[in-house]
Amino acid sequence: MNGMNEQVRHTVRARMKAQGITQIELGELVGMAQPNVQRLLSGRVGAVPDSWQKVLDALGLELVAVPKKDGAS
Repeated sequence: MNGMNEQVRHTVRARMKAQGITQIELGELVGMAQPNVQRLLSGRVGAVPDSWQKVLDALGLELVAVPKKDGAS
């Protein structure tokens, strides 16, 4: 599970960098304070619950973050 969560965090950080979005700006977009955004990106909070990971594993699925087709954020 850790690897998948890190992959999502890495993808989000890369997308933020590509779009020039700071943690403060992302927080404003989603209604979160910057310290909470930082905690999500660091992995201290926001992991996929074990129960969901077990369901995904049982079905041979993985959670992947990819850009939307229309490029919208």
